Amino acid sequence: MSSSVDATSTSLAEDLQDLQLDRPAKGLKSVEELEKLTVDEHLSDIERSVYLLSSGQEVQRISVIHNLPDLLRDTESHDECMRRVVPKVREVLHLAQTDMQLAATSAFLQILQKNLVPIQNYSQTFLQTILNSVDSKDPDVASAWLDTLLDVIDLLPKEVIKKEILGSAISKGQLAQSVQSRLACCRILGKISTKFEPFVIKKEILPVVQSLCQDVDYEVRGCMCRQLDCVARGLGLEATKSAILPELVELTNDEECHVRIAGLETVVNILSLLDAETCGTTIIPLVCKICQQAVQAEDATLPVVATQLGKLCHGIADNLTDEQKQWFIDFYKKLCHVGLEKNKASSRVTTPVIDKDRGGSKESDLTDIFELEDKLVECRKNSAFNFPAMVLFCGAKQFKPDLHVTFTHLCKDPHFMVRKTISGGFHEVCKLLGNSANLIQSDLVALLKDESIEVLKGVVSNMPAILDCYMSSGSNHTVSESKSGPLSDIIPAFLASENAVFTSNNWRLQEMLMNNLSCLNKCYSSENIYNKVIPILRQKLLKARALPVKVAAARSLLKLTRKVKKREQRDEIFHGLIHEFCHARKCYLRNVFVDICRIVIELYSKKFFKETFYEYLLELHTDSVPNIRLNLCSILPDLKRLLILPTDRGLLQQLDACVRKLLVAEKDKDVTDGVQSALEELDKIHIPMQSMTRRNLFEQDLEDQKKEEEEKLLLDNEEKEMKKEEEAAEKKKGDKRNLVSAKKGSENGSSSKIPGPRKGSRAGLSGSNSTTKNGKDLSKTKIVSPAPTPGKSPGNKVQVNSNISKASTGDSNINKKRVSSPKLSRLPLYNSNPNLHPGRPSSPSLIPIKASTTSSTNKTIKATRGSGIPAPGSAGTRRASVPTISTSRRGSLSGQLPTEVTPKAKGSNGALTPSIKERKKSR
Repeated sequence: MSSSVDATSTSLAEDLQDLQLDRPAKGLKSVEELEKLTVDEHLSDIERSVYLLSSGQEVQRISVIHNLPDLLRDTESHDECMRRVVPKVREVLHLAQTDMQLAATSAFLQILQKNLVPIQNYSQTFLQTILNSVDSKDPDVASAWLDTLLDVIDLLPKEVIKKEILGSAISKGQLAQSVQSRLACCRILGKISTKFEPFVIKKEILPVVQSLCQDVDYEVRGCMCRQLDCVARGLGLEATKSAILPELVELTNDEECHVRIAGLETVVNILSLLDAETCGTTIIPLVCKICQQAVQAEDATLPVVATQLGKLCHGIADNLTDEQKQWFIDFYKKLCHVGLEKNKASSRVTTPVIDKDRGGSKESDLTDIFELEDKLVECRKNSAFNFPAMVLFCGAKQFKPDLHVTFTHLCKDPHFMVRKTISGGFHEVCKLLGNSANLIQSDLVALLKDESIEVLKGVVSNMPAILDCYMSSGSNHTVSESKSGPLSDIIPAFLASENAVFTSNNWRLQEMLMNNLSCLNKCYSSENIYNKVIPILRQKLLKARALPVKVAAARSLLKLTRKVKKREQRDEIFHGLIHEFCHARKCYLRNVFVDICRIVIELYSKKFFKETFYEYLLELHTDSVPNIRLNLCSILPDLKRLLILPTDRGLLQQLDACVRKLLVAEKDKDVTDGVQSALEELDKIHIPMQSMTRRNLFEQDLEDQKKEEEEKLLLDNEEKEMKKEEEAAEKKKGDKRNLVSAKKGSENGSSSKIPGPRKGSRAGLSGSNSTTKNGKDLSKTKIVSPAPTPGKSPGNKVQVNSNISKASTGDSNINKKRVSSPKLSRLPLYNSNPNLHPGRPSSPSLIPIKASTTSSTNKTIKATRGSGIPAPGSAGTRRASVPTISTSRRGSLSGQLPTEVTPKAKGSNGALTPSIKERKKSR
């Protein structure tokens, strides 16, 4: 103990003497002053680093090494650090612990990456430390320094590598060195082989490589085999064929499984370098032999063969004959079914055998059985991973006869890891199949109905890409109730997977599912979206536990709502969001309403948000929960960016009043800070004028204009569809009336020779029912209305037959339909109808339109038109129910209707008495 203390004091004294020598030039302290110093006293960075490296604790030394690049970056202390600190670091590393060694590996690499030291100085100081530390007895430390050396080789010039590293690497590869040194030599030679010319590699590196390929230790042979790819690329094709391929063939036939695996991986990596002749004569027979041996032995090489088979087939596809190509496809099918045969399954499930001599069971046999089963499962899993590559290998046309059955077996594999792997690559298989993607529709439905969450995750995460493949294949462009196709089975299964996903606690998968539901707008009809998808999103928006899931559901809901064609359905959705969230009793739902408004601002036009959500969002500033008011403060600047003067002056006043009230009445500290930060940002926002925005349209304005045009187009399309439906209904009713008239005419049995009226003429409304059983023509019979009373228009006097009265009754039904459906705006009904919203409703529930006046008017119209009585516009109707329509005087022949004159009251002397309004005006 005393010796270590004396050594520490001696080294500290030497450091203090060195510091004392520099005192006049650098202003350092004397030896006596340094002896009295503590670490906490003020020192320069160089002084503190030297002091801590000499007598500091382990953590302090690690801190100095971590900060070494920063010390070298400072130009003032660079030279001093190289002269004082770096030698001290190299000295400390000889006996340092693992943590300090790992810190030094990172610091030395950063110094070279950032060019903090010239290459010559680096090779003389840091590189020598790296080369010496590679031979550390601690395997973890040696591996860390070796990785650092390999990274440093990429940054060093060729001359430095040849001078400083090549000789050291060759010396490490001698048989007299340890296995660790020979393993390091293999990796170093593989790294530097790409730095030199072929003749240098052939002269100095190739003999060592060949010697290491024949090493007595299998780990060295395997490590050198994995580096043959780099050596071959440095040598070139001819030298590879003569020197590398013989070694590679021998290594693939090695007795050790580890070496054979390395040989197979090297064969796959070297394929791009070889020519067609070499592949046909050497590589293909070698690969076939390796595959057959792996299936027969069922050892550790079998999963590796299944992993590399996709790359292997893709690399040699151009050099295969049809028979060889079919052989590889059949071999792949064997790999996909390995371990599923009944006889092998029954042979593996055996009871432990009791050894009477030893008195125990053969547990080693059970261990071998389980290990073999794991290898077979891993083989099928790796085969499922390579399935897209094999589809590309055989082609989409040959998928059905060659791989379809195999794909179905993989999708129904008893082990969930195999199904998980095949589900993760399902979208790639769909893309490769193209128009033939319908073949695997049932497999997709089966995966969507799988009970394993891991399997569902692979399909659900790639569902947008899968649906795009089915849409591009031309099978179904939209799914409606009347159509049947692949999507009509896939989408219900996709929606049903929600039940299994939400039974788990994987909220990330739930968020992914909610986000991917928005892709249904391309392939699902508007009615199906409204009736089947949106209810799921609204339910999860209310009941999901994780907030990211709620936000994802809200985003998908608002995206799909833009595709809903009917205005009433859109209004109902927006009304539900306001009612269920803005006016909810639970505070966390009201908090979600703020996030919903953020998404609306992002997806919809400014005009729509201001008309629909703006005022409801500002109502939350009076909420009793501070977190909601705090969340509202974060969205206030976004609200101001939506405004345009002078149109939105009223909305700006509401926003100012909200902020003013929060500033004055807020008592919560966090909300007050939030208001202050929001106010600072609000002051920086400039509200544009409407005239300026028309002249200068920025990118955001163009996007908003595009959104607004899409919303208007949706409204226009809806109006056109409504008109088409009305015209179709009128045409259908007219055809029905004509059919009924024709039946009545045929029942009367009359055969009139007089040609019927032309289609579209007024007389044509009477239909074919113009005669009676006696053959008397009734088409000229006139039904005259009663004599008009004073105040009625002579236009009420009409001449029609009974069929015309029926036609007028049908017209009244059409008019009734037009009257009873008022023109809707794109805002919710409670927000746009002035009759329903004189102020602000206390409850945002959907208020039905009161149609008492309309219904009474329609009844009057129907009765009058059917019986020949004048319409409600004439005299005799009540002014309270229907507005008075002025009519022309009796005997007037003009088509215009003069305004109605209300007679004024006369006094006793016959003079006109002024009305009450005129008296008030005169006053």
